[in-house]
Amino acid sequence: MDLPFLMLVVMLTVIGVVMVFSASYATALYDAKTAHNNPTYYFVKQAGFAVAGLVAMYVVTKINYQSFRWMSVFVLGAAYVLLLLVFTPLGFGKATVGAQRWIQIGPINFQPSEVAKIGVIMYFSARLCKRNTEKPRRINPRSYWSGPLTALQRTGFLELVPYGAILLSIAVLMMLEPHMSGTILIMLGGAAVLFAAGIKLYWFVGGAAGLAGLLLLMMSGYQSTRIKIWRDPWNDGMNGRGDGFQIIQSLLSIGSGGLLGVGLGKSRQKFDFLPEPENDFIFAVVCEELGLVGACVILFLFALLIIRGFWIAIHARDRFGALLVVGIITLLAGQVFLNIAVVTNLIPTTGISLPFFSYGGTALMIQLAEMGMVLSVSRQIPAAKQG
Repeated sequence: MDLPFLMLVVMLTVIGVVMVFSASYATALYDAKTAHNNPTYYFVKQAGFAVAGLVAMYVVTKINYQSFRWMSVFVLGAAYVLLLLVFTPLGFGKATVGAQRWIQIGPINFQPSEVAKIGVIMYFSARLCKRNTEKPRRINPRSYWSGPLTALQRTGFLELVPYGAILLSIAVLMMLEPHMSGTILIMLGGAAVLFAAGIKLYWFVGGAAGLAGLLLLMMSGYQSTRIKIWRDPWNDGMNGRGDGFQIIQSLLSIGSGGLLGVGLGKSRQKFDFLPEPENDFIFAVVCEELGLVGACVILFLFALLIIRGFWIAIHARDRFGALLVVGIITLLAGQVFLNIAVVTNLIPTTGISLPFFSYGGTALMIQLAEMGMVLSVSRQIPAAKQG
């Protein structure tokens, strides 16, 4: 397998687990209900999931990635089932912070959107890898609709109908939760595969405009509030714990880190100032403890991982492997960018976690399994192209 990519994944996972320990120490110490005042509670769980995830990643690397072609239908189907289970009265759905986007089955607690992300990428890659070899559907010239259908076929619209239907149906289910950040990431992964497959560029412009309109129409009250807070967090965050409190504390954490940081484990903002520092806002604790230098090193590691991922895609043995890796790496890059943009208040709060860093065992295992898919593709790169 590709050793540089593997080393970067392992390094980011290890650093992420260490930062979860540092960021969650105070939260676990004060939490009597879940953590039982055990300061290592979140760290031990995350470390266990990290080990299990690395084992799962290794197992996935041993699978011939051509098997992911037939698996894609079942993964996408499972994503639909899980998204529907969120709303069923069977007790699987779990509501948090005004949104019902989690499923709890016994001790397992996860978001169906994580399965939908990889399901869309796998299915699109499996279908679009045959795009250049499949003959276009023949339209009966005697049909009354032959003229309009021929015109739509020439523009590529008919080809996009099934993919558009999948993305639209998943977007509707996601927005009913509501889960705007997950919707954006699923659209990003699907669009990346479509773009790499050679779909004409003007369809992406139209699709982006349509998605923006859909999000505006389905925007709920809490999402409108987040936009107002993004524009001026100090308007409702300085007095008590208003809606802008979290982003203000995040900016204070980043600013107090300075160039070299206050030192690993010495963050002050994590002591009941920055809400949930081990989750979506863990990068703020990274900036405070490791400073600008440490934060830039971590971003550099992410950049190397993304670049190496695209290198694997370029040198993949076949079109399916290339499209699969492009989708996974684009999804990773988008998630990293959006999380850091939220933490620095570049964009409104979206609830997107930082890959390998944010606390969440199931999400970490799925991310590592996706990295295993990339490494599985790298195993079959022709020897002449390896470097």
